[in-house]
Amino acid sequence: MPKTRRPYRHERGITMIGLLLWAIVVAFGALIIVRVLPTVNEYSTIQRAVQKIAKEEPASVALARSAFEKQKEIEYSISSIGGKDLQVTKENDKVVIRFAYDKEVELFEPVFLLIKYRGEGRSN
Repeated sequence: MPKTRRPYRHERGITMIGLLLWAIVVAFGALIIVRVLPTVNEYSTIQRAVQKIAKEEPASVALARSAFEKQKEIEYSISSIGGKDLQVTKENDKVVIRFAYDKEVELFEPVFLLIKYRGEGRSN
């Protein structure tokens, strides 16, 4: 009896080149996360500090800025802005403190990532 041939089946799986490409993509994503995460942490710390100061309703712009400088001494992670960078205003008898800054993150030697952060805090 003649043997019947099995239909040709494509093998499934990942090739070495495919594995290397995925490793490069995952490594690049991890690099971005590792480099950007500290700036996000700093932003959230600044946001909490500004919100706290706004809730205290400082009587003047100078008091708001000095309160931020005191908070900056306590929070070691704040290095991108200072009290002079805050915009302190009053809207409808509520204190509003705004800030904005740019953070440049080096990914690898010729490539940088520019992140623009903005935030505000309001009194209740």
